[in-house]
Amino acid sequence: MTKPMTKRYVLTSIISLTALWTVSAQSDKSITIHQEIEFNASPQQLYEALLDSKQFTEFSGRPAEISHEVGGAFSLFKGHIIGRNVELVPNERIVQAWRVVTWPEGAYSIVRFELKPQGSGTHLVLDHFGFPEGLHDHLAAGWEENYWSLLKEYFH
Repeated sequence: MTKPMTKRYVLTSIISLTALWTVSAQSDKSITIHQEIEFNASPQQLYEALLDSKQFTEFSGRPAEISHEVGGAFSLFKGHIIGRNVELVPNERIVQAWRVVTWPEGAYSIVRFELKPQGSGTHLVLDHFGFPEGLHDHLAAGWEENYWSLLKEYFH
């Protein structure tokens, strides 16, 4: 199988799983994290900070390698979080297949960032679903601690 075909197969599989997880997440809200956060930064600034390796490393204080392409891989927080970009709509939406490296092999969740302009800032909506059972509270707190508080400080 050629490399482009493999990439297409992986991306198609992730998109199919996204649809499946969306249905299951909607039927069980306990495995869904929904957070809404206001930032004093434009949608473009947030989009770039979330997808730019250098900026992500700067705001988080930990190494990150992030592709800017659909199907491209990312590794965050010194390789603790890994995944692939499923959908990228510049300055509006980022959807990623996302996993913690200690999760069971092949277990991925879906993370969706929606960026909506609000005055001179942004209203960010996060939906995270399809993660292993029992991790809701830990992951919900992790978004605040490892993303939102650090991004707010970065864009003070």
